[in-house]
Amino acid sequence: MPTAFTHVLVGCAAAAVLPRELPRGRIAVALGVAAAAPDLDVLAFTLDIPYEHPLGHRGLSHSLLAAALAGGGVALLATWNRGLIRRHLGALLLGGFLAVASHGLLDAATDAGRGIGFFIPFSNGRYFLPLRPIETASVHPGRFFSARGLEVLASEVRWVWLPLLAVASATWLARTALRSRSISDTDGR
Repeated sequence: MPTAFTHVLVGCAAAAVLPRELPRGRIAVALGVAAAAPDLDVLAFTLDIPYEHPLGHRGLSHSLLAAALAGGGVALLATWNRGLIRRHLGALLLGGFLAVASHGLLDAATDAGRGIGFFIPFSNGRYFLPLRPIETASVHPGRFFSARGLEVLASEVRWVWLPLLAVASATWLARTALRSRSISDTDGR
């Protein structure tokens, strides 16, 4: 699994695709936390639930169904305005889903573990992505601040943070260009 830092970063980034009218800052924080939350399933180990069990690590909490329910719910709750929710329901549900679903996708791109239960409760199969370049972080927080932890973080910067920054920069440039074009079209009339 990637570190919680990366899950939070990607979850927060999902709010950037939401309409400007929405409280994107508040939604970004909520989606960042929601994107990291599936890893709370490590508590299953303390309850003697095996890894391969649907409720085990990388099981139901990492599924697409859980992403849709949790992500959509968190996005709606973070908005708090019924009018905004009515006007942007689809965008909120999609943004929330993408934020939480990113957790399973990132985990499926790691180099360890037993796969992700994307389709639980409909199928107990566990899956990885064909390309798995992200090094796996330890589930023990104390091990994060070690040489190995820094290696994991460097892997995440290379494979997640920098591409995310590139997409965000390109999106910002495109929006700026469209706004400038729109303003110049309006001024020319």
